[in-house]
Order: sequence, then structure tokens, then C-alpha cells
Amino acid sequence: MRHGETDWNLGNRFQGHADPPLNETGRAQARELRATLGDRDFGAVYSSPLRRAFETAEIIAAPHGLQPVPDAGLREVDVGEWQGLTREEVEQRFPEQHRGWLAFGQGWDGGETYEEMGRRVVATLLEIAQKHDGEAILCVTHGGPIRAALAAAREISHAEARRTGPAIGNCFAAEFAVEHEALRQLD
Repeated sequence: MRHGETDWNLGNRFQGHADPPLNETGRAQARELRATLGDRDFGAVYSSPLRRAFETAEIIAAPHGLQPVPDAGLREVDVGEWQGLTREEVEQRFPEQHRGWLAFGQGWDGGETYEEMGRRVVATLLEIAQKHDGEAILCVTHGGPIRAALAAAREISHAEARRTGPAIGNCFAAEFAVEHEALRQLD
């Protein structure tokens, strides 16, 4: 699952490893997602340690009597010098890099590449699955890591996953199984 809305989402700011909290809409989205999940039985709940994800996980996990386990492997991609900037600010300060990002390239300097983030996230998901063999596990994370999982399951690049979608809005959910040490999308 992706976290609920933050004020930075509303302002089109690159969050990366920054730690803004959920706003009231984000909390309501998390409660709505919790209701949608209903009686699903989870063996555990894991979350990015960033507040927006962890608070979403706490809201969803509460009726299950579970405490989310923070895991840094589920954090969003580190967007380097773009962190905290709006898309307009990035376009003004880094026009060439911004054009490359719009063309599904990397964009920022420093930070982490999509490929590095993808390796980190997929390894984390496989490790969590190994710890909980046969159980349904909920992981609350961010748009980049979800797209990385989709790319891995489809055996395509992160750029191709960005190009082909789906759009990953707040509280987006994707379901995967782990088979033969690889992700398979269930949706």
C-alpha cells in the first residue's frame, strides 16, 4: 500500500526521504483503506519508517492488534537535491534534468537511482516474505517502491513501469505473491 496524502503531495513537492506527516485527508484515506480491507488477516504489518507511511500503517494495523515493524528498505527513493522542491522549482533550477525525468529518465543528481531503490525494495520484500512464509503480510510504503515491485513482477525496467502505469495515488494497493524467490503480481 502507498501512504495517505501529505501537504507535500498537495503542493507537488518531491518528498524522497523527507519526513512530512499525513494531513487530515491522508488520515481519512488510511481509515477508508482500513475499512476496505475489512477482516483480512495479516500475519504482520511492515512499513517504511517515514512518518507518512508509518502513520498509515498504524491506522490500518490497529484493528488487527498489530504494531507496524519499521523497515528502512521500504523507504521512498532518495531524490537528492530535488527533495522538498516543487515540480516548478525543479523545472526552473534543473531544466535539463527535469526534461530527462519527464522522458522517464533519472533526473536528479545525487541521492539514489531508481535501479538502486528497486534492488533495495525488492530484496526487502523477498526477505519479509521469507520470514512469513505462507502468511499475508501488509507493507506500507511509497509510490517509487510500489512501482519497483511492479517492474520486478513484470520483468521490465523502472522507466518502462513509469511509462506504462498504473498511476499510483495515495493509498494505492497492489498485491503480490512470492514464488521461486521472485515477485508475481496478483491484481
